[in-house]
Amino acid sequence: MQHFQFDINKYLNELEMLVNIDSGSYDVDGVKKIAAYFESLYKELGWTVKYLDFDDRVGPCLEIRNTANEKIDILLTGHMDTVFPNGTSALRPFSIKNNRAYGPGVADMKSGLLSIYYAVKELNFDNFIKIPSICIALNSHEEISSAYSYEWIQQLATKSSYAFVLEPARKNGDLIRARKGILKYSLDLTGISAHAGVEPEKGISAITELGYWIMKLDQLTNYEMGTTLNVGLISGGTAANVVAEHASAVIDVRYTRVSEMKKLDEMFNHIQQHATAKGIISKINRVGFRPPMNPSEKGEDLIALANNIGKKLNIEFGWASTGGGSDANFISAEGVPTIDALGPIGGGTHGIDEYIELNSIEPRINLLREILLEVICNKLNTHS
Repeated sequence: MQHFQFDINKYLNELEMLVNIDSGSYDVDGVKKIAAYFESLYKELGWTVKYLDFDDRVGPCLEIRNTANEKIDILLTGHMDTVFPNGTSALRPFSIKNNRAYGPGVADMKSGLLSIYYAVKELNFDNFIKIPSICIALNSHEEISSAYSYEWIQQLATKSSYAFVLEPARKNGDLIRARKGILKYSLDLTGISAHAGVEPEKGISAITELGYWIMKLDQLTNYEMGTTLNVGLISGGTAANVVAEHASAVIDVRYTRVSEMKKLDEMFNHIQQHATAKGIISKINRVGFRPPMNPSEKGEDLIALANNIGKKLNIEFGWASTGGGSDANFISAEGVPTIDALGPIGGGTHGIDEYIELNSIEPRINLLREILLEVICNKLNTHS
């Protein structure tokens, strides 16, 4: 085990600055400020920083490398965006109370971004026969399902041997071994409007049609298979005395098996082609997608390695499976051994009481650093 000096006050000062910058997924200027700060940090280390603009509606992503190698030995990822609107940091800026740091995005995941930097900056590559190729991918809009960047994440994954994601550790300190896949669909129905009192027989209600399909969709929930479906948003109609011409819904699906995803796609295709009322026009779009994250055999080996290092460092943690998604979903789906939630211990994410445990910051940085060193030394056939 190598020992490094860690200045918690410097870390917290930097974290305060980052948390007090609003950087919602569509806040291009705010994300650019976060990106510029990390660009300066990594350029000081002599690493290359590449800006990637995938869509004008979101800020740039950063691809940070220590070598020019196309192949990536270690992929580290995090996201610069938060779920909070502009003005949130002014309303409740970074604060410290009872050994916790609070603020919008403090756990999810500005502390994780900073921890990546602190973990890699002390790595002395002079001790290795072969310099490992490390890539740090900072996503600008993970909170909206990486809508414009997921192909980039997947491409990086196909080149990578191992991956580590710095989402926050669970409240109890657990890391994440598995995540459910996520599917989101929009369902838009168009019927024919008519006066509900004078000539209702001339109308075709899109709301009635939607109600039928909501009942059918609910039947797809299968807890034993790990599949849940939630119709979370509905809208339709213009007045109580008008047969509704339009109705729509947004459906969120969580699943653990790819076979379930195929069933869902078949169901939505069926809806589009088999309206119960003649004259209904159905339009369905998949508006969000993440594959499930399930550890492979090599992934299980990486989990065992992390367990051993945790014991050596006297850091206690277990392994959680969750219905929430991250970029680890895209990476793991490419067959890359992946560990998620290596950031500081936190809770209340996406809420007004979001926090991290101050006494978890340094230990979790040390855990990540030692895992990286072990992977570099023993998994990548180099020697320290």
